[in-house]
Amino acid sequence: MKLHNYFRSSASFRVRIALALKGLPYDYVPVHIAKGEHKKPPYVNLSADTLVPLLEVDGEKLSQSMAIIEYLDETHPEPPLLPADAVGRAKVRALAQSIACDLHPVNNLRILKYLVHVLKVDEEAKNAWYRHWCQEGLEAFERQLAQLPPSTYCYGSTPTLADCCLVPQIFNAQRFKVSFDGLPRTMAAYEACMGLPAFQQAQPSACPDNEP
Repeated sequence: MKLHNYFRSSASFRVRIALALKGLPYDYVPVHIAKGEHKKPPYVNLSADTLVPLLEVDGEKLSQSMAIIEYLDETHPEPPLLPADAVGRAKVRALAQSIACDLHPVNNLRILKYLVHVLKVDEEAKNAWYRHWCQEGLEAFERQLAQLPPSTYCYGSTPTLADCCLVPQIFNAQRFKVSFDGLPRTMAAYEACMGLPAFQQAQPSACPDNEP
């Protein structure tokens, strides 16, 4: 397997966590999206949406982090990243999508670049935008967790797809100095995850293309 990704990309980070949890080896191929490498050859010839991550496996090219992680879970089912029961799977997917589909898209790099370069928003206003939507999204995530039984991770006693999404979002939120007040379940799940070797191995500072 070959993973095209960027060390600071939340979506790439999700997939690296899933690969590490499952103990799957892969070739790491850096794509520096801050420098626009995702819009230039050779990457533009591989990726239809010109986004990261992209997983090359068995002659196929798979895009979109959530689809990649579910593919990995179906083809390498141990340890499972989704519960065995349909209701449990729905709840974990809801948690994961709260971050991947609601929170993350309005705060990712291309949105922030558009705010600055096209709409001429200054740095302070850009950061205020990020913090507002991130805090609102994390508060919604916390409310979802509060409706679930107590657990070590987001759902249950082992990491799931939801944790793969949560940890990268917290990493990015830390960079923008987002407040985590009022998020006890969320931050407890994050801390539990970061106590595991797989999450440490997948973090940005452990990537070969990491930059300060």
